[in-house]
Amino acid sequence: MTTIDFSPLFRSMIGFDRLSNALETAYRTEPGGYPPYNVEVRGENDYRITMAVAGFAEQELSLEVNENVLTVSGARAEQEKTDAKYLYRGIANRSFERKFQLADYVRVVDARLENGLLHVELRREIPEALKPRKIEIRSDSSTLIEGSKEKAAA
Repeated sequence: MTTIDFSPLFRSMIGFDRLSNALETAYRTEPGGYPPYNVEVRGENDYRITMAVAGFAEQELSLEVNENVLTVSGARAEQEKTDAKYLYRGIANRSFERKFQLADYVRVVDARLENGLLHVELRREIPEALKPRKIEIRSDSSTLIEGSKEKAAA
């Protein structure tokens, strides 16, 4: 396994240390898996994760956000043993846990179960204090010029 060294970037980029952790986590995570899911971009600041969780009841699913990590898990209730004999059993009957790394200021705004699909709505909400703003540049010389004109007129 190769480790990427981001230390040269940290000399000029402040606060991006989480980025290296996120990239390393993504590198170690195997693609695919169960259950299948989609991640959609629905607008400039809106996203949706859709997971195929057919067979899971609403009370068997759990969503939790902790330190910018969204964890979606499903725990199947124990099924009664039956005498059923299967020729083929392709429907998964197992619990799962899937984790998604969220960027700063991305929060879960809604989650709903619909036709066997779990839709998790996400929105990036940047605080007003962090949004770009125009800074007025003042000049002391312009104030002096106006002051000298007033003195000359008097």
